[in-house]
Amino acid sequence: MRESQTNLASDLLLHLGQAADGPLHERVKRALRSAIRDGRIEVGTALPPSRQLAADLGCSRWAVTEAYGQLVAEGYLEARTGSATRVRWSNSPDDGSARRAPRQAPAARYDLAPGLPDLRAFPRRRWADAVRAQATNVAFTEFGYPPPGGHLRLRRLLAEYLGRSRSVSAAPQDVTVCTSVTDGVRRFCQALRARGITAVGVEEPGWTRLREVIRAAGMDVVPVRADGGGLRTDDLAAHPGLRAVLTTPAHQFPLGTVLAPDRRAALLQWARLVDGVVLEDDYDAEFRYDRRPVASLQGMDPSRVVLFKSLSKILSPALGIGWIVAPPHWTRELHEADQAATQPPPLDQLAFADLLESGAYDRHLRACRKRYRNRRDALVRALAEQLPDAPVSGIAAGLHLLLRLPTRVDTAIVVEAAAARSLRVADLAAYHATEGHADHGLVLGYGNLADGAVGEAVGLLCATIR
Repeated sequence: MRESQTNLASDLLLHLGQAADGPLHERVKRALRSAIRDGRIEVGTALPPSRQLAADLGCSRWAVTEAYGQLVAEGYLEARTGSATRVRWSNSPDDGSARRAPRQAPAARYDLAPGLPDLRAFPRRRWADAVRAQATNVAFTEFGYPPPGGHLRLRRLLAEYLGRSRSVSAAPQDVTVCTSVTDGVRRFCQALRARGITAVGVEEPGWTRLREVIRAAGMDVVPVRADGGGLRTDDLAAHPGLRAVLTTPAHQFPLGTVLAPDRRAALLQWARLVDGVVLEDDYDAEFRYDRRPVASLQGMDPSRVVLFKSLSKILSPALGIGWIVAPPHWTRELHEADQAATQPPPLDQLAFADLLESGAYDRHLRACRKRYRNRRDALVRALAEQLPDAPVSGIAAGLHLLLRLPTRVDTAIVVEAAAARSLRVADLAAYHATEGHADHGLVLGYGNLADGAVGEAVGLLCATIR
């Protein structure tokens, strides 16, 4: 029997029938017994105190205590001195466990898949203190619905932070708070459709989830090849009518390249020529280890570039905080196109604003850069020692790298076999939208890999590949 003290049936809907159906305590007993036998009240559930249930049912307390007593005698309930009356009976041989939610698959022991930061490094205490401070000190008006676009304090601090750290040119009213980059792209696609734009160019290869979001918004996805210099802007001419392109200029995923300077200029020139817009996913921009980070594309032409960013790869995707920086006319259309848009809770927005204003966010980033740089160096060394015929590519930045494998190695089988050994890796081919590409290898993420597990994880990967 479960002993969880949180499994309480404080709100209990019972059907007592009519007065002609018998004495009230009998009707209460039958209703409770029926709820237990039907599985609406699970084994181990604590029933309301008799006084509370009597008030809810509009009957005397004696009727409830009498019903409880009879059901205890029949074995349906269990009463302990000083404790709640709990459900004891179950028609399942495993005492109700069949009705419980199935357990999640166990997490892989070694996480070499891309997409997550170091979840061990989440600043639990600092975040909890920030949320507690907001819940304690903010005006009662802050507990209402947030204004469209997000809390003004957070928007102001984000505009200042992005200006000094990413050379973004934006006023607070140009910032829209959302829940993630995918949420921001989804919302912007609605604004694009309202403007009559029905297709978005995407990097090939690129982040699969963003392609899915664009399609789900009713837009056509147009693959545009990427290579060692990032998005191949010369290929845009082959797609007449295209007026929107999504790109990751700071650190392309999954190739790990940077958009070349001449291509940055060419992309903005293309946007002006077709009266289009560039969607800049500022992916991994904070994490550069062997050179200074490049400024945002948005700062070069704020009228043609919309920037998307979130805390998913910096703090945690569980926070659900992201933002969109767009020109004023696009911001207005964003709000008009999706008036029921979901926002992060206002207290969480204010907690993040506190981290920005206090400098705690900058300190967290500095610590992460050092940690990820050391981890990447250790991973590259271990791969070079154990897989000398498999070169690593991608600049020293971000949270992932590419491991190029010989073509005789079936990468899909490697991924499957690694999973069976509790090792998560990703197939580069999975990020392609087209057939016939020559890319062959694995995308290895090191963000959520424990420092002490690098050598063991690489050894296991090498054994799997062999």
